[in-house]
Amino acid sequence: MRKPVIGIIGNAFRVEDRFSVQMVGERNMQAVAEVLGALPLMFAGDPALTDIDDLLSVVDGVLLTGARANVHPSRFHTEPSEKHEPYDEARDAVALPLIDACVERGVPLFGICRGFQEMNVAGGGSLHPEIRELPGRINHRMPRLETGEIHPDPEVVFADRHSVKLETGGVFARIFGSDTIRVNSLHGQGILAVGDRIVAEGIADDGTIEAIRFRDAKGFALGVQWHAEYDPDRNPVNRALFDAFGDAVRAYRDGTVAAA
Repeated sequence: MRKPVIGIIGNAFRVEDRFSVQMVGERNMQAVAEVLGALPLMFAGDPALTDIDDLLSVVDGVLLTGARANVHPSRFHTEPSEKHEPYDEARDAVALPLIDACVERGVPLFGICRGFQEMNVAGGGSLHPEIRELPGRINHRMPRLETGEIHPDPEVVFADRHSVKLETGGVFARIFGSDTIRVNSLHGQGILAVGDRIVAEGIADDGTIEAIRFRDAKGFALGVQWHAEYDPDRNPVNRALFDAFGDAVRAYRDGTVAAA
């Protein structure tokens, strides 16, 4: 039997400030290949290069990754400002309708960081450009040195930094077998208002939403704010997420749509 195929969205990037490319972080591909035992297949986050119907005829699941760029504020009826930058509007134009298609058809969908934020926007919600500026919130951005430079040690950058309280009896609590987990934190933007098609099931100590699901999904459609792709080979929380995604992907491949 063939391996499942997981479509991983690409991000716009420029090499040497001259060459336009589509890019996917290797951690995402490694998690798909090594933890799921699936074939990672990058697709372009650009509607001129990616046809959603054709894509979904090929893949058994979709992974929406984190990215440097943010969802454009016009997508959630907010005026653009420097705080929301940078943008990747071509990715927005693929990711948002793709989310709707996956939810409607039951194609397993897993959103991480920006992918999580895209899911909330597709579900009717909004985002805040600097979640740490809201009353009572902590700084969720990656750790930095006193000089302001990003900490050079990835183990420090991706270390667990805060707890997340999960909805008792919810999908995430069942996946983890616990009502509380600890996660990493590397984001500035976050959910402001939860979409009406979205259920928030995980909330950080400071009130920041960290785990969501689509209310009306026919299959697996979960998103997390933290970077679960970094260490699922050795982190039991992130491993459990990818295992659950993998179970849904294999069920979809075999013709039996499985909800989360």
